[in-house]
Amino acid sequence: MIKPTRPASRAAIATTLFTALVSALALVSGVRAGMAETFAYVGNADSNDISVFKIAENGEMTPVQTAAFTGVEKPGSSTPLAITPDHRVLIAGVRSQPFLAESFAIDPKTGLLSHIGNGPLADSMANIATDRGGKVLFSASYGGNKVALNPLQANGVVGEPKQVIPTGLNAHALLPSPDNRFVFATNLGSDQVLSFAFDAAAGTLTPSDPPAIKTPEKSGPRHFVFHPNGKYVYLIHELNGDVAAYSYEARSGAWSEIQRTTALPEGFNGKPWAADIHITPDGRFLYASERTTNTLTAYKVDAASGKLTTIGSVPTEKQPRGFNIDPTGRYLAAVGELSDGMTVYAIDQTSGALGKLKSYATGKKPNWVEFLALK
Repeated sequence: MIKPTRPASRAAIATTLFTALVSALALVSGVRAGMAETFAYVGNADSNDISVFKIAENGEMTPVQTAAFTGVEKPGSSTPLAITPDHRVLIAGVRSQPFLAESFAIDPKTGLLSHIGNGPLADSMANIATDRGGKVLFSASYGGNKVALNPLQANGVVGEPKQVIPTGLNAHALLPSPDNRFVFATNLGSDQVLSFAFDAAAGTLTPSDPPAIKTPEKSGPRHFVFHPNGKYVYLIHELNGDVAAYSYEARSGAWSEIQRTTALPEGFNGKPWAADIHITPDGRFLYASERTTNTLTAYKVDAASGKLTTIGSVPTEKQPRGFNIDPTGRYLAAVGELSDGMTVYAIDQTSGALGKLKSYATGKKPNWVEFLALK
């Protein structure tokens, strides 16, 4: 005969509920503890420093540090930034003499910067970037009409230039392909994008065949970004405001234009001065900045064709040379060289439209933004 189970006492039930609550709170706490802390790093040319902000889940920014450069005697024209793929080091390119790459260790818990050393750059560099393996630093000189490659030492400090390559007029960006097999350099004044094969083991560049992708006359190709799927490239042109979409052939490194649209807001009839371009991590939305109108233009990306549909433009900081998108793809931060400020926007996850959240003071003449999520 099976005896009926005695109902649990109120005390036992309370104890069980309390235990479950404690376990749930511990689980939530553990999840929160494991969530990525995200930071924004803003390069300020005229104050010779980097503003560090922590971004909350709701997009709120909190300033946590101002990291000063150590080898700078006078302001530079811009301060390009790059973060190594292992997230251990932030590198800043100083464009005033002596031309330096200043390396800062990134604290893995707090995101704060500690200066660890400087290395020489071949010229005043408008743009810097590491290769995908974090072994070398690429750089492009607008005034020097050249690109260069410097090895990165184990501690993240930049070594002496290993290669310095003359280009057409006004080299503006030198970036690797997603698979690290090719490197491309925009020549704003020569209306072309140079193509190089990259030997990652040797750390050297060799001109491709053909060596260049031509763009329309007086278009001024400036910055470009690869789609996360590696099948498309998007190129912004400073002088005519064009945004061009290209299909990308990974085996040969070939670009084939599939569309040309504009970063200029509707009704614009002045002199274009387009600047920066970025894509969300999921590849659904693309954004471009234009300095004459002080606007950001948003585009929806067709996943099948790579083509763009313009969503619209919004006003932003004065002279928006630089902006970036956080690793979650939920927020965009744009800085203004003439406003000494940064505005954060929420990215609508359905439409891609930008909604202004809040503006913040930065250093003087901010022109570059890098985001980093730390576990």
